[in-house]
Amino acid sequence: MVGHPTRDPECQQRPWRLRDNQEPTYPAQLRCGHTGKECLLDLLTSAHPHAHVFFLSFRAFQALVHLVKGNIGTGVLGLPLAMKNAGILMGPLSLLAMGFISCHCMHILVRCAQRFCHRLNKPFMDYGDTVMHGLEASPSTWLRNHAHWGRRIVSFFLIVTQMGFCCVYIVFLADKLKQVVEAVNSTTNNCHYNRTVILTPTMDSRLYMLSFLPFLVLLVLVRNLRALSIFSLLANITMLVSLIIITQSIIQGIPDPSHLPLVANWKTYALFFGTAVFSFESIGVVLPLENKMKDARRFPVILSLGMSIVTALYISIGTLGYLRFGNDIKASITLNLPNCWLYQSVKILYIIGILCTYALQFYVPAEIIIPFATSQVLKRWALPLDLFIRLAMVSLTYLFKEQRLRVGT
Repeated sequence: MVGHPTRDPECQQRPWRLRDNQEPTYPAQLRCGHTGKECLLDLLTSAHPHAHVFFLSFRAFQALVHLVKGNIGTGVLGLPLAMKNAGILMGPLSLLAMGFISCHCMHILVRCAQRFCHRLNKPFMDYGDTVMHGLEASPSTWLRNHAHWGRRIVSFFLIVTQMGFCCVYIVFLADKLKQVVEAVNSTTNNCHYNRTVILTPTMDSRLYMLSFLPFLVLLVLVRNLRALSIFSLLANITMLVSLIIITQSIIQGIPDPSHLPLVANWKTYALFFGTAVFSFESIGVVLPLENKMKDARRFPVILSLGMSIVTALYISIGTLGYLRFGNDIKASITLNLPNCWLYQSVKILYIIGILCTYALQFYVPAEIIIPFATSQVLKRWALPLDLFIRLAMVSLTYLFKEQRLRVGT
């Protein structure tokens, strides 16, 4: 990843000629294995010196969209309550510190992966490879001898973490849709009159979860991270619109905050910490995004920009929400909003956004499990096995949460 990349022999053997019979010059840090459209892209950027700026900028924009979307999920709606558990001063400062630490650790991870790519002459590194080679470079003999266990442990926890996010997303989708449907008879167009909501009982939450399963199966069949950028962009747009609607509501009539504690009871700080850590969800997608970038040198800048946007957004939503509703803030800020169609649309937009986000979070465990599984079978069985594993993994996220709900009832 550092230094000159390996050119695809197929690109070098193309019969096309550039102006003045110049040898194609490849932009630095390109990935190995360029074929088809990517080979043509390299030739276009060679013929037109300024063209690669456009293409690389577009790839950089895709990475930024994925990074922001990988962070902004269901956790941001619970940050106002998290602020209550930390205090109006301690909460924002703690979120700022956590955002800085998360970004710093991500930079360390990327630098380590790039260092090992350069040292071992590999086109990219995943999490397991990075940990394994890091342990092999350790001065401890015991760590060097057990480096392969580091790879397995990291891969296992990544799978558990990302699949856990997917499980939470299924419950979130079902709960929000159920809230909208059950309140539909009492929902009005008047957002200034917040009367008591009379809910109309409907079907069980498990059936709402099951209704989303076909859509999730179709989404996870998208195996190209570049194609997923369309869904990430759609999710970012829907969530941005919903957060704008929430913000314009909570900035109206903020009461005097002098009665709010600057620092809350330390016994509740653990609740803040859990919610805040859950909100920073993108650690699992950092290396896959860096590996897919055309120009890996630009990724640290994109990483810093993306994490700055996310941290600023988290602090703003959390602080404003707590200032507006004070001790009456609920687990999700959407539950504090008036029962009118404008604010019900926030839940609908979030349903669309989280539905699209599921595929991005699912991509990480799929990239760990599926290549290993398909490498154990004949090539003709690789695609059927790939599709079967994706279907099985989605079904497991549903079945796990369905069983948890059954135990809870």
